[in-house]
Amino acid sequence: MSAPTIDELRAQVRGSVVTPEDEGYDEARAVYNAMIDRHPAVVVRAANVGDVMAAVNLAREGGLDLAVRGGGHSVPGFGTCDGGVVIDLSGMRGVHVDPAAKTARAEGGATWGDLNAATYPFGLATTGGIISTTGVTGLTLGGGIGYLARGCGLSVDNLVSADVVTADGQFLVANERENEDLFWALRGGGGNFGVVTSAEFALHPVKDIYGGPMFFELSEVANVLGFFREYIADAPEEMGAFPAFQIAPPLPFIPEDRHGDTFIAMVACWSGPVDQGEAALKPFHDLAPVVAEFVGPMPYPALNSAFDGLVPPGLQHYWKASFVKELTDEAIAAHAQHGPDVPTVNSTVHIYPINGAPHRVEADATAFAYRDANFATVIAGMWPDPAQNDANIAWVRDYYDATAPLSEEGGYINFMSDDDQGRIRANYRGNYDRLVEVKRKYDPGNLFHLNQNIKP
Repeated sequence: MSAPTIDELRAQVRGSVVTPEDEGYDEARAVYNAMIDRHPAVVVRAANVGDVMAAVNLAREGGLDLAVRGGGHSVPGFGTCDGGVVIDLSGMRGVHVDPAAKTARAEGGATWGDLNAATYPFGLATTGGIISTTGVTGLTLGGGIGYLARGCGLSVDNLVSADVVTADGQFLVANERENEDLFWALRGGGGNFGVVTSAEFALHPVKDIYGGPMFFELSEVANVLGFFREYIADAPEEMGAFPAFQIAPPLPFIPEDRHGDTFIAMVACWSGPVDQGEAALKPFHDLAPVVAEFVGPMPYPALNSAFDGLVPPGLQHYWKASFVKELTDEAIAAHAQHGPDVPTVNSTVHIYPINGAPHRVEADATAFAYRDANFATVIAGMWPDPAQNDANIAWVRDYYDATAPLSEEGGYINFMSDDDQGRIRANYRGNYDRLVEVKRKYDPGNLFHLNQNIKP
């Protein structure tokens, strides 16, 4: 890239343009996964949609790789690149709530913490993830699984409209009335079709919830998972609960002599009337002796951020994911074998239920195809020491290899690593060919290829 091109970009952009010669370059190029160490030619810290359009045009006309970073949590490091252009949306974090319409519009760099903080005072929420520092748009474009999914649907099921800058540098609105094919593809198709500069969501009457984590002894793994399989099949849809393998962090509610021990946990979120919460969680308390818990009424944003401290920026990440129709006895046995070997306090395994409201959407109504799956499993390897990379990656892969034959062929793209590109068609099942058609229309040159890529 020649200096005049950068100078022209600086003249066009309201935000900041950071190159290797500029102060703060190493900070600007850093991403959440410390395993990713790339050196883009320029990072455009966008302040508005015009900045995004200018950066897209620069990448396209210069034949450069283009990476788009929202919250920055991409495990494969899709939010950066070597020698190309990075659009950093983290300066665009505004959220506007319309309480009468029960909608919220979030800018492209907003996190779920930003959105929850804006909607909570109105007693409203929508389905987000499990970590509040995750980007709203990135999580949504892959589907959006979280505490409220069983009752409120996936994030994509609550997406009302999106503002998009496409590969030709044009600004489009995508919803049920405008650019309907693009709107369909955005709801699960990832970052393949453009830069989403803002997204509007339907909100639901959720304010305070009753829930939190409960820790059970590892000897109860088969009991806990077997119970969960039966219970969640027809549990009230206000119950968002998932089991997890977790090393106990040094928190006050956990007995000090159990800090560092591994447990099978149940994380519950009852979003119905708070005064019904204790009764709603009673089946879990009756299941087995609870070693430690932090359960009670709390603001929904408090639960949505409860695990942020376990996953700060700068860890090493390697994840695997699958959709599961049935949590069979054989699958439970595989979890019981590998889950207790979770290697660090940061690493975890979650089995999210996605029955209920997500099942009431047809498989071809959005790009997210696995409407018949009951669970989404993530094996999330996260650890601080690069010297442990090989051992921790081996744990994730061995665990995945044991559970994959008992799962669906495809998985949730938000939980996948950079070596999962071979699963792309399976991830979308019968929707894949239609996604290719939309890709050819809006991005025929595959400018947006740093993702779980749908090739035109």
